[in-house]
Amino acid sequence: MRVGKHGACGVALAIAAGSAAAADSNVTLYGVADTYLQYLDNGGAHTIGQYSGGSTGSLVGLKGNEDLGGGLAAQFDVEAGFNLNNGSLLIDKSVLFYRQAWVGLKDETYGSLSFGRQYDVAFRIVYPVEPFNVNETLSPFSAMVLAVDRNTLSTQYDPGRLSNSALYQTPRIGGLQGYAMYSFAATVTAPVPATTGNTLGVGVNYTGGALYAGFAYTNQRPGTQTIAALPAALTLLGTEHFVGALAYRLGIVNLQFNYSYQRADNPSQHTLAAVLGTAHSLSIAELGATIQASSADSIKLAALYRNVRGAHDNTPGFAAGIDHLLSKRTSVYARVGYMKNNGTATVSWPGVSVTEAGTNQFMAALGVTHRF
Repeated sequence: MRVGKHGACGVALAIAAGSAAAADSNVTLYGVADTYLQYLDNGGAHTIGQYSGGSTGSLVGLKGNEDLGGGLAAQFDVEAGFNLNNGSLLIDKSVLFYRQAWVGLKDETYGSLSFGRQYDVAFRIVYPVEPFNVNETLSPFSAMVLAVDRNTLSTQYDPGRLSNSALYQTPRIGGLQGYAMYSFAATVTAPVPATTGNTLGVGVNYTGGALYAGFAYTNQRPGTQTIAALPAALTLLGTEHFVGALAYRLGIVNLQFNYSYQRADNPSQHTLAAVLGTAHSLSIAELGATIQASSADSIKLAALYRNVRGAHDNTPGFAAGIDHLLSKRTSVYARVGYMKNNGTATVSWPGVSVTEAGTNQFMAALGVTHRF
């Protein structure tokens, strides 16, 4: 991502704010253009199509910082996601800065405090140990987190980003860094209309030598979501999330592991969640590796297992990929993956629905990414 200081965008923003750009501040315009061709065998139904964001989500963003003196700096980042294949906004068409929109202060001694729409604590903990970087399109981990599954409709999933939030990050001390985040209730229109309750998240990670380790805890309060096939709004129960992450580098190989467990409050008797049985707990385990085969080539491998407790609902899967750099900013990539849905499981690649419960999926993709 290239940094352009005091360019046209920076001048325009400074004028709009009523102040001139100073010598100790900068604004960066950055982005990613990513598209790919995908073959999908969806329970025997074959499709080929063009999509966006297979390696890294297509995006355009503006970020900046200003040195306020004494080790204190002001920072901001606003980031819009879009689908390169058709130019539409990413996921929620009513939200421009769906990916990020925040402003805050950072102190060299005391850490940082920021406000707005931000990546949550669990995402920050698991990102370094997910071979496919929690990609919203072709990461099998994301597919399992975002699965539309009747058994877990009332058990809230971790969205990765939280609106109306405040995030505190400690400075890194002796390899340790801590996080604390609180977000107020929010309403969304996509993928389905929903209102989520207040959310608290805390976490810590350690980086030292070849080792990375992290843990996060998130507590989401109740909300509601509207599903067209149901006669009334479905209650989203208060849900606890536990995430552990571990990675160790051996030469060119970075071994990676993460485990997450989600459990919902017991639904009240005679509620829709209780009648439909939509509040099961679930776990996701992923073992993977990222191999830096050469200065231009990286290989990604992952094996996963999603298990819904108290139901015949589980999905093992695997994925493999390779990224090849053509330059510092342009790369080509390939991905293959397979997920085997057992029982009532309906896990699918994001944006693709399985034809029925127990339907398996095979995916292959070729794409190109350019960063600016």
